[in-house]
Formats: sequence, C-alpha cells, structure tokens
Amino acid sequence: MISAQGYADAVRPVLDRLVERGAESLGRAADLIAASLRDGGVLQTFGAGHSEAFAAELVARAGGLVPTNRISLHDLVLHGGASHQVLADPKLERDPAVAHQLYAIAAPQPQDVFVVASQSGINGSVVELALLATERGHPLIAVTSVEHTGRVAPRHPSGRRLVDLADVVLDNGAPYGDALLPLEGGGAVCAVSSVTSALLAQLLTAEVVRRFHQAGEAPPIYLSANVPGGDEHNLALESRYAGRLRRTA
Repeated sequence: MISAQGYADAVRPVLDRLVERGAESLGRAADLIAASLRDGGVLQTFGAGHSEAFAAELVARAGGLVPTNRISLHDLVLHGGASHQVLADPKLERDPAVAHQLYAIAAPQPQDVFVVASQSGINGSVVELALLATERGHPLIAVTSVEHTGRVAPRHPSGRRLVDLADVVLDNGAPYGDALLPLEGGGAVCAVSSVTSALLAQLLTAEVVRRFHQAGEAPPIYLSANVPGGDEHNLALESRYAGRLRRTA
C-alpha cells in the first residue's frame, strides 16, 4: 500500500537486516577509522547526488567525530575556482576527471581514511576518487547497495565499481532502483538509501567511539554549538587539525 504507514512498514525490516547482517563489516570499518584518527588522520567522506547526505551525516555535527572532512562536487566552485556553471551539468558526477580536482582540493595526508558513498557505485567521479585513494595508500570504506551495483554495468573506463576497490563494503540495504513501494504498472516510489545511510553513519560513529573508550582514550566528539560551552569545546578540538577541516555554511 502506498502511504506513510506503508513506507514505515517497508523500511523497518530493511533497517533490521542492515543491523543484523552488517555488524562484521561495521566493525572492520570502525577499526580502520579509529586507527586513522589515533594516528592523527582525518576521515575524508565523499558522496555525489543524494549520497552527499551520507557524507554530511558524518561531518561537523553534534555528537559526531571532529576530524572529518566532506568532499563535495561544490568544492570545484567553492575552493577550486571553477565557474558555478559546472554544477549545472547533471552528469558531472559521471566525469572521472573531477575526482583529481577534488582530491587535490582535499589535500589529504597519508594517514587519512576515505569513506565513499554511492547507491550504484558505478559513476566516474566516485570510482576515480576511490582509485586515487587506494593508489595513494588510504584505507577505503565503500557505502553502496550491493544489490543495485551488482545489476548495473560500470561507467568507469577501468570497468570497475566502487565495491571492487574498497577494503570494507557497507551495504546500505537499498534495493535495485532504491525505491521501496511498487507502483501498479511498473516503477516504485519512496527511496530508502538516505534512511539506511544515515543509520549506517551513526552506527559507524558509535563503533569508532567504542574503540576509543576500550583503549581508555577520549574520542574527539563535537558538542552542539547551541549549548553553553559548545563553541569553545569544538574550536579547541578543531584547532588540532588546523587547515585540514573545511567548515562552510
């Protein structure tokens, strides 16, 4: 049934499966991130299209990790000097060349870890950035729909998908085409990858923090900027990574 209740009923088992089946992969991903952060690294995140929501979920938010940096196609304009008109191209995320510009703008250090999100895991910018990260020795965590990516042809010249390059793959549990509720006559409505990816981001954060606690260390966590002392707490932690964390409105 196509309704708010119908969508809620369809989402619940997807979330349950994600938690039940993803524990091992989440643990391995958290190990990579915790090791990077302990070594002074930064968590570099990237997602194009609606996968930008996953990257945003990990970066600069209350209760989240401080040493995080969101790589975005908008960086081409905000930090790379490109004309804003480049963002009008709906196929920009399919261009492998932009990944080189994005990597240069991010200027990651060797100990940084990458988390790259893509529902399909096949577009040029996503796969090329993953290639650059792995070629330069960065651990790579992929967030994708295993079902979807297995049913579509790669668009990258190498013939590879995001899953082919990752050290750890986190399955977002979304179906082929992303939408959950089938329509009469074909098609479906109400995507789920943003919901499951938000859950994955918070599960991942929780597991990274748990590893810090197990080691007897204080995790670098943001307080809400809207509580007393929040700004001072956050600025003190950000100062440890001066020039490495981009924070924009």
